[in-house]
Amino acid sequence: MKSKHLRIGAALLCLSATTTLVSCGGSGDDAAGGRTTLDYWLWDDKQLPAYQECATAFEKANPDITVKITQTAWAQYWQNLTTQLTSGGAPDVWTDQASYYPQFATSNQLLDLQPLVDRDKVDLSAYQSGLADTWVKDGKRYGLPKDWDTMALTYNTGRLKEQGVDAAELDGLTWNPADGGTFEETIAKATVDTEGRNGLDPDFDKNHVKTYGFLPEWADGSQGQNGWGDLAVSTGFSYLDKNPWGTHYNYDDPRLAETIAWFKHLIDKGYSPRFDKQSSVANSELLIAGKGAIMVSGSWTISTFTDAKLKQKFGFAPLPTGPEGRKSAINGLSDAIYAGTEHPDQAWKWVKFLASPDCQNLVAERAVVFPALKSATAKALAAHRAKGHDVSAFTDVAAAKGGTFQLPVTEHGTEINPLVQDAVQSAILGREKPAAALKSVNDKVNDLFK
Repeated sequence: MKSKHLRIGAALLCLSATTTLVSCGGSGDDAAGGRTTLDYWLWDDKQLPAYQECATAFEKANPDITVKITQTAWAQYWQNLTTQLTSGGAPDVWTDQASYYPQFATSNQLLDLQPLVDRDKVDLSAYQSGLADTWVKDGKRYGLPKDWDTMALTYNTGRLKEQGVDAAELDGLTWNPADGGTFEETIAKATVDTEGRNGLDPDFDKNHVKTYGFLPEWADGSQGQNGWGDLAVSTGFSYLDKNPWGTHYNYDDPRLAETIAWFKHLIDKGYSPRFDKQSSVANSELLIAGKGAIMVSGSWTISTFTDAKLKQKFGFAPLPTGPEGRKSAINGLSDAIYAGTEHPDQAWKWVKFLASPDCQNLVAERAVVFPALKSATAKALAAHRAKGHDVSAFTDVAAAKGGTFQLPVTEHGTEINPLVQDAVQSAILGREKPAAALKSVNDKVNDLFK
């Protein structure tokens, strides 16, 4: 087997070609001009059928290339990828995420695609605003946009109706960390104890709750994408001195501490489950089971709640408007090429195809995610409407001026995630005051950049 360094060098040499890519196939049939097999990894089982369809179309157009897709669950995916990168045997192409890619980029494990983008005149303006810029560092481009997502409230329509909450009211909810605004009032009304009393009833029993008004997410890393981050940003909180590639975090901002304190307040009132008593069952399953009424979820979960097999009905509403407006995280994935691939020319063909209308329109038709191309997003919306699903809560905020913010993209992301998550959980458990826990972890996080 060739060494990792020799393979990286060969791949980089291939990139220097300005008209056609140098053939850098491996040994055997590949080197002799035979069929090449590309390994492609992703983690989302719901998206697997769409990308298998893309692979079939790609192979038809490129009969000398086979795409072998491997899908594994999120945690195992990153563990396997890290192991393979260490051993020099990573897949040719993989789905990348903004928290993880900085470590790959800074360790020279990703191929710079910018020369190929320039050579093939890939139109980066065709993608949802801001997505293409995420994957650039020091003038080098480490991926092409794949999809995007925003956040919204997902609610159990039956549970809210039982408590007299009109779904239309959810569109205009307000929030602040002092009294929770109309968002907290709705959560209280949607919380029901075992005697049928809701959270606004003076006799409500917070120790015997049948349905919680709100299901928060605490295994949310350093970003709080599924709740606390969105609300904190709506108060004016900003994660970083600049984004992407900032070097100073602001987790000690009092506005973040106030936001975390409000979430703990919901638990203390009995409107949300206690973290130390919370089931290992996912919030989505609890919502479907009627154990909760409202949660924050990403657009990638739409199909979970619109499944025709579900006995209960669910809807989507915008996040509440905070002191600085309504704010949703916007995030996107990319497809990246391993710097050590023995097939950089074929890998580029595949990545360019994944980012093209030929693939993204196929993804759009399945209405599982919003593809990165604006034109394909429109097709995905049409597919949702054809099924009778209103998903405008996710798309309207993306179209609103100042409605979205980019999640942090910095070095040390995988180190920062567990540090901040542990601090937030400590505050929620009452082991530390939110301000103290966040000040302490902020010092640790910023020490990583010294």
